[in-house]
Amino acid sequence: MSISVNDIEITDEAVERELPHHADSPAPLKSAVEALVLREVLLQAARDKVAMAQEELLALEEANANEDAESLLEDALINRLIEMEVASPTPTDEECEIYYSKNLNQFRNGDLVEASHILFQVTPNVPLEALRTKAQEVLEQVQAHPEQFEELARTYSNCTSAEVGGNLSQLSKGQTVPEFERVIFSLESGEISPRLVESRFGLHIVRVEHRVEGHTLPFEMVKVQLSEFLAEQVRVRALKQYLKILVGQANIQGVELEGAYSPLLQ
Repeated sequence: MSISVNDIEITDEAVERELPHHADSPAPLKSAVEALVLREVLLQAARDKVAMAQEELLALEEANANEDAESLLEDALINRLIEMEVASPTPTDEECEIYYSKNLNQFRNGDLVEASHILFQVTPNVPLEALRTKAQEVLEQVQAHPEQFEELARTYSNCTSAEVGGNLSQLSKGQTVPEFERVIFSLESGEISPRLVESRFGLHIVRVEHRVEGHTLPFEMVKVQLSEFLAEQVRVRALKQYLKILVGQANIQGVELEGAYSPLLQ
């Protein structure tokens, strides 16, 4: 079945042009199609509701004479529609302070941990349950005999750090994937996570060797960035809601968009 929005077809050629922008997605083709459909939904709404002055259109065409003028004009229409239809209020200082006080850990600077791990990598050739069973056995062995951690890392870990007993050296926030970071920054020096840590790379047995405590940045130092962050969060939620309304009103054929609003927002 062909893909269309209110009888306007999303062509295979358009999907091929869009695909490179979604190379990092777990499902590039699906993400590309969803992005094109959502863009078409917005573009049709923009053409119905946005009246750009002729001088604005001419200025855009002249400024981008050597580029894809049609695409840029469409972008301008969509941006104007979003400005008109999607509220983006600026958070008050009080709202920023409330968020800051409830999320102090997000505003810490200088926290460091020296961590080690044993990685059981998920691969197509190994059943996940069998991998989990083996990882759990090794975790129990590590808990019973912590002095064997380095030896067990050299034996079982699928990470290059196995050569140095699983040691990952010093890590600061933002250097590892979030699901791994949350655990290593919650452990004390010398502590081994009591449970296997699951990440996109597989199953980890994690130990923190040392912690270096940082400090919390004062509110005045982060106020501007925090205000921008909260405003963007509000804008994204409002845009998702607006997209849901437009999608509900549109006749979309050939693709299921339930909950698929993130590709455009990226």
